[in-house]
Amino acid sequence: MEVNQASDEFLKGYFSTHERSKKTKDAYRSDLAQFVSFAGKNISLMSLNSTVIENWAAHLHQEGYSPTTIRRKMVVLRVFCSYWVRKGALIESPFWRVRLSLGRIEQLPRTLTEKEMRSLLYRARHNHSTVKASRNGKELGGPGNLASSPVYRELRNLALIDILFATGMRVGEVSALDVQDYLVEEAIFKVKGKGGRDRLAFVVDEETLRVQRAHLEARTRINTKSFALFLNATGERLSTQGIANVITHLRQDAGIARHITPHMLRHTVATLLLRNGVDIRIVQEFLGHASIVTTQRYTHITKEHLIGVLRKYHPSFGVRSRR
Repeated sequence: MEVNQASDEFLKGYFSTHERSKKTKDAYRSDLAQFVSFAGKNISLMSLNSTVIENWAAHLHQEGYSPTTIRRKMVVLRVFCSYWVRKGALIESPFWRVRLSLGRIEQLPRTLTEKEMRSLLYRARHNHSTVKASRNGKELGGPGNLASSPVYRELRNLALIDILFATGMRVGEVSALDVQDYLVEEAIFKVKGKGGRDRLAFVVDEETLRVQRAHLEARTRINTKSFALFLNATGERLSTQGIANVITHLRQDAGIARHITPHMLRHTVATLLLRNGVDIRIVQEFLGHASIVTTQRYTHITKEHLIGVLRKYHPSFGVRSRR
C-alpha cells in the first residue's frame, strides 16, 4: 500500500472510532498531507523508516518551524504508524528507531520585526492597488458569485492582514467571523473567543476602518449562502488554512524568507503594545487571555528589547569610555 492511500484510509478509519474536534481533524489531515508531499506519494507504507522520519524533522527545522510544531507533527505521524501496526500492515512502528534532537521547546512567542510587518502590509496594499488599476477602477462588476474575482481576493487579503494585526485575533477567530459580527458604526468586531470566552475587538486606526468597510461593502455584493465575513474563491467560509496560505503568499511576495504564521501577527502586536507602554491588563483583555500568566510571556520579549536599547544608548557606557 502506498503512503498516500494509507493516509486517506487512516483518516477515515481513525476518526470513525475516535471523536475529535474539526480543528484536530484538519490538523491531522494537513500534517499527513505535508508528510506525504515530502516523502513522495508513491513511497510504500512498508518503506517508512526512521531515516525518512528524521529527514522530515530536519526539513521542518530548516523551514523555520518551531520545536513545538515539529513535535506536534511527529505525534500525528506516530499515531498514523501505530494505527497501521494495529491493522497489521506494519510489523513495527518506525518510531522505535527514531532519534530526534529538537532542543528545548521555545516558550517565547515568535514575532515579526517592525520592518517585516510593514512589508506585509505594503505588499497587501500594493497587490490590491495593482489589480484594481488593471480593472480600470472597477471594484467587482458583473452578476453572480464574485468571490473568485481578483479584485475581491486582493481586497480580502488586505483586510485579513490588516485585521489580524489591528485586533490581535487568533486565526480561528477571524475565520469564524460572520458578516453580522462586524458592527460598522461602532467599529467593533464580536469575537467568538477560545474556550467560549467571547469578547469585543475594537478598531481604532482610521486606515484599518477604511479597509474593513471597503471589504464589507464588496463582500455584501457577493451572491452566496454563506454568512462568513471572509470568503474563499467558491464563496464558502475561508478556512484557517486558507488564511495561512494568504500569509504565505504575501510574505513570499514581500521577499521574506522565513516561515510566518497568522499567529505571529498576534504575537507581534501584543509585543509592540507592551513595548510602547500599554498596561499588561489591557493587553490581556485585548488578546482575550483567560489568565494574565499567558500574557506575561510577552514581557520577556519586551525586556530583551529594553536591555538591547539600554546597552546601546545608556549614558554609563559613554561615561566609562571617556575616563
